[in-house]
Amino acid sequence: MVKMNPPNSHLKLNNRNHSSRLIEITAEFDTALNLLEKTSSHLFITGKAGTGKSTLLEIFRNNTSKKVVVLAPTGVAALNVKGQTIHSFFRFRPDITLDKVEKLHSDLIDIYQQVGTIIIDEISMVRADLLDCIDRFLRLNCKKREKPFGGKQMVFIGDLYQLPPVIKRGEKDIFRNKYKTGYFFSAQAFNDLPLTLIELDKIFRQKDEKFIEILNAIRNGTVTDEHLNTLNTRYNPDYKPNPDDFCISLTTRNSTANKINQEQLEKISGTLYYFDSQIEGNFEPQNFPTEEIIGLKEGAQVMLLNNDPSGRWVNGSVGKVVLCNQDKKNESSSVIVELTDGDLVKVEPYTWEIFEYQYDEGDSLIKTQTLGSFTQLPLRLAWAVTIHKSQGKTFDRIVLDLERGAFSPGQVYVALSRCTSLTGIVLKQPIQKKHIFADWKVSEFLTRYQYRISDEKMPLEKKLRFLQEAIEAKRKLEIVYLKTNDEKSKRIIEPFYLGELEYQGKNFFGLEAYCFKRKEMRHFRVDRILDMKEVEI
Repeated sequence: MVKMNPPNSHLKLNNRNHSSRLIEITAEFDTALNLLEKTSSHLFITGKAGTGKSTLLEIFRNNTSKKVVVLAPTGVAALNVKGQTIHSFFRFRPDITLDKVEKLHSDLIDIYQQVGTIIIDEISMVRADLLDCIDRFLRLNCKKREKPFGGKQMVFIGDLYQLPPVIKRGEKDIFRNKYKTGYFFSAQAFNDLPLTLIELDKIFRQKDEKFIEILNAIRNGTVTDEHLNTLNTRYNPDYKPNPDDFCISLTTRNSTANKINQEQLEKISGTLYYFDSQIEGNFEPQNFPTEEIIGLKEGAQVMLLNNDPSGRWVNGSVGKVVLCNQDKKNESSSVIVELTDGDLVKVEPYTWEIFEYQYDEGDSLIKTQTLGSFTQLPLRLAWAVTIHKSQGKTFDRIVLDLERGAFSPGQVYVALSRCTSLTGIVLKQPIQKKHIFADWKVSEFLTRYQYRISDEKMPLEKKLRFLQEAIEAKRKLEIVYLKTNDEKSKRIIEPFYLGELEYQGKNFFGLEAYCFKRKEMRHFRVDRILDMKEVEI
């Protein structure tokens, strides 16, 4: 059984895939870890950018006694979490549909029957129809056919306000006829799944509360003119990065990022070194974590793409090449990179593996078998990267170039939330409200789902009784309040009246209370109070 740490303690991570660092175990982390390990509850673990979702997955997998597989919707996402793609694990062809899901031959089903927990990372990118295919597959090939997903514990991890599922133009009409949205929560299988939602709310990436407030408003589409005015103080179309700033341009298109990188590389005089990769087995080009052939010069700005086993850098660290050591066979090739903190590190070829999960009947363990490998210097040119490739990374300085504008929900949020501070951002174009669009279907689902969970936890009748008793006893309460746009706030209030209230000419049943945050009387809809408890102030 995994040993859980008390809330707000710190856990040191140090293993062959991740750098050594201290991680704060918050109350939400502790709750999630206990539910993951000690129960069979189905979970949706979400949270804003920088709240530690990947870290939580890492801690659980490194400590669990369960038989677990970790899956992701794309090859690159699977590489990032040392997992397997959904299609590969379930033996789905790219054109999988419900009618093509089959019962496997008996000698192929051991792993599906033995696995206890299936974790799907980057769940925002998983389409509703794919989740239904997973459900049908597990019912057909596992013993508990009458239960959702064959009785397996399903764990979904991701932020629905970030990368959405991809539905091609020719599929949209067909898709719309069967599903309300493309997101995983619109799957038929989701309706039968009792899901516990855990939201990680402590942001580790940024410290500035004003910047965090702006990012949250962009995330859920509540951005104001004041927010934009503050953000656009960073507008500087003529900005020219200083080579010593280690600044990265974030773009919406691959072609723009490649053009910037090549132009900057050509400006550097000196020898151009080419480093070849080594590819073995089945490793498809679309899954390559970096270029098959990397061209570098001394002075080139690069981003490192792995977590150094010795803890000298992490995936996303930025630096400058100061020396290239090229070996003809590339086996002994290396580069010396100066990191942003001034440290010089030797970067040698790294091997990424594509693998599949298998069940070892003799040891009663789920093991992995390598299908293919890709060996290359774990870096890429990084004067510019696409917003998509920046997902999950952290930078101190960025230039955001929206070019012709944003074209998918969450794009601006993902880009800005990569940066650790507002002062580290330069905007090539002013951010306008038209650039920021959250998908209303996401906020509708999240608010509706949280209202439902709150009602199950404390039914309306019990809420009303609790509030009335607080009014009579003149108690002060801490409440968690959720608006319909998924904007959540925690407040301390003193309730005075419970009953019929009016807002903008409409009557509703609510609570009138003094809000210590706003220092004034405020009205609250009772059904939007997610949680409340008595406090002393």
